[in-house]
Amino acid sequence: MITAVCSGSFDPITLGHMDIIRRAAACFDQVLVCVSANTEKRSPMFTTEQKLALVREAIRPIPNARAELLHGLIADFAVEHGAHIIVRGVRNVSDHDSETQMAIINRSIRPELETMFLPASPEYQHFSSSMVRDMILYGRPLELYLPKEILPMVRQFIQDKER
Repeated sequence: MITAVCSGSFDPITLGHMDIIRRAAACFDQVLVCVSANTEKRSPMFTTEQKLALVREAIRPIPNARAELLHGLIADFAVEHGAHIIVRGVRNVSDHDSETQMAIINRSIRPELETMFLPASPEYQHFSSSMVRDMILYGRPLELYLPKEILPMVRQFIQDKER
């Protein structure tokens, strides 16, 4: 069985993320979607537990995908879970450059790991979680950006936060 890992902060998970996860699931026997706290991002909109719940709901239709929280380094997590491949989506040249650096670091930590880049589909190249967070903050429609399965949850989480 070939297992791949897709990781991210998923704050929130977008249709662009889902495109990469679906395409990875078509290539591998199992895809572990790892939700990280991502300490580099200063003000997340959703808690780690909320992000995990959103991801689990979004990937429910993908039978060979499951989501888990990521504690620690993705390289260690991947090897501990029997994965030899990390799948990363890239939207542009700057994504490619930063992801290449991370791939080199991950391979130096765990030489048995490979990183596979999937280019973003054209309709999702402009997507980012930060752009979607802006749409949420300004009350814009979310159907173009988020999986329909999670829209009620996102709206509930936002309402709960505003209370």
